[in-house]
This record gives sequence, structure tokens and C-alpha cells, in this order.
Amino acid sequence: MKMKIQLEKLKQDKQLTDKKLYKAELEKYQRRLLALQQTLFHEKIGLLIAFEGMDAAGKGGAIKRMNEQLDPRGVLVHPISAPQPHELRYHYLQRFWRKLPQHGQIGIFDRSWYGRILVERIEGYAVNREWKRAYDEINAFEKSLTDERYIMMKFWVHISKDEQLRRFEERQQNPLKRWKITDEDWRNRKKWDQYVEAAEEMLEKTDFAHAPWFVIEGNDKKFARVEVLKRAVSHIEESLLQLELPLPDYALYGAN
Repeated sequence: MKMKIQLEKLKQDKQLTDKKLYKAELEKYQRRLLALQQTLFHEKIGLLIAFEGMDAAGKGGAIKRMNEQLDPRGVLVHPISAPQPHELRYHYLQRFWRKLPQHGQIGIFDRSWYGRILVERIEGYAVNREWKRAYDEINAFEKSLTDERYIMMKFWVHISKDEQLRRFEERQQNPLKRWKITDEDWRNRKKWDQYVEAAEEMLEKTDFAHAPWFVIEGNDKKFARVEVLKRAVSHIEESLLQLELPLPDYALYGAN
């Protein structure tokens, strides 16, 4: 474990305001990710990507840009909400085991098994002994997967409290975005400090080389989207090299 970070002290000054540069960087790393997807497919290696973060942090936008150039036949995106009544009959990880991608496919989770030590902890859906032991359960879950031809990475997209308020208000005022804001979002905002505390503990206790966390400064959406792609490409490359597998020829994809 290596990550010990104070989320509220992150400098949210990183920006990518040049539209031409943004589009060029986005396309470059999207094409690199496409090339890597083909390598993963041919080598039969699964890829798991989990996204967590504060409400309105931009997870959905980052996931959308991540998928834009990929072969849709090899990508599964799972938006995770509260478990259904029938899912409560099982261990909480059961519903995630069922959603794992095949070897050679990519599985992206918009929220994930980390709900156990975030929302379930804070809202009291899991009692203390349940969420406290979840750190070990989740670490074992991830290690068992990365030991058997899966690559894993996890993104925490963080925004400031002021930026979240600005985005909430924008959503309420825009008829095309109003569906994105709910009473639950406003209730969660009142527990901001609790979520920050839980997230910091989560990052510290579940960050490992085989399943690393990447904290993304999200106040500038364009910067965050490109940064997610860069980190994803870099981690996949490193993982392939560790497996002694060749990297793709990016020139074939126009992604030099």
C-alpha cells in the first residue's frame, strides 16, 4: 500500500482550456487505448476499471470518452446502484462476480464494490463489523483476479465542494440535465466530510501495485478526461510489459 492523501488539499488548478489541444490529446489516447484493447483481446487478458468519486465529479463523462473509439463488442459498462432485493440474499460481492468481463474483454464499473466502504458505511446499510472487514475482502477479491490474467485499475475523481455546488445548480436549471440531480444528491452533499473521510481511508487501505488507485483532479472536466485516459494507457502498458508481452504498434492506429 502506498497512497496516503488528503483529498481536500488537492490543488484543483490543473486545466486543459485549449480546445484543439484537448481534442488532439483525447484522440491520441483514445486510439492508444483501442490498440491496447486489441492486444488484450488477442492475449486473452481481461481489464477491470472501477470509477468512484463525489456526486457530479464527472465519472460518466470520463467513461464516455474512454469508450468512444473502442470496439463496443469487447466492452461492458456497468452503472452500479443500490442492490436489488434478490441480490441482498447473497454476499455483497456476488453481484460483481457475475458482472466480470471475460478474458480479453474490458469491464468498466461506474461505482463498484467500494460502495460497501463508502455509501453503505456512511448511510448505515452495513454495520461497523461488516464494512470494516470489507477492506480485506475487497483486497482478496482484487488479488484473486489480478493473479489470473486480469489487469485492474481504480479511479477516484475528486472535485471541490464549491465546484460540486456549481454543477448541482447548473443541472437543476438546465432541463436537459435535470434528470442528473436528485434529492439524494443533496442529502449526500450534507455528509461531504464523512464521504471524504471514508474515501481517504479507502485509498490508503486498498491501494496496491496490482490494483492501484489513481486520484484525478476533476474541477476541469477536459483535463480529467484526458488524464484518465493517460493513466489507463500507462498502467496497461506497464502490466503488459510485466507479463513480458509486446506493446502494440501505435503508428498503425495513428496514435504516435
